[in-house]
Amino acid sequence: MNVNLHHTLKELKTFYRSATNARLARRIHGVYLASKGLTCPQIMEITGSGRRTIQQWVAKYNAGGIGALNDSSRPGRSTKLSRQQEQAFCRWIEAGPKGRGGVSVLNGHAIKKILEQEFGGKLFSVGDISFITSPGLFTPLETMSLTGFMSLSPAPA
Repeated sequence: MNVNLHHTLKELKTFYRSATNARLARRIHGVYLASKGLTCPQIMEITGSGRRTIQQWVAKYNAGGIGALNDSSRPGRSTKLSRQQEQAFCRWIEAGPKGRGGVSVLNGHAIKKILEQEFGGKLFSVGDISFITSPGLFTPLETMSLTGFMSLSPAPA
């Protein structure tokens, strides 16, 4: 692969080792290996990435240096719950309603009510809780039931 060196090998190695973002470190490592003369299949084996991915890393680096290897923004709305809050909420869902939040059944509206009560009264649409349909949390029938309830409440404007 043809790498247009914007940095010395020593600098690339330093950037790779000091990067705090694991995805960026992996990209820089791939470029570093390519600039050392390794072939794409060798880099694939070391990094665990695909041929096209490595080629894209090198092309981005060639065009814009290290800065071009940073993640670009990802589409979609950011989550309203932290990972810790999501885990706590999943435990609540697994435990069942048990009168929590004044509800006796966990449908979309009841889940929305619990979310609003437990997490500072923020307004949640039922679509905001789509993370609970992740594999392994519910059986397919329960997931279908929950996603059906999720469609009952329109997202806030």
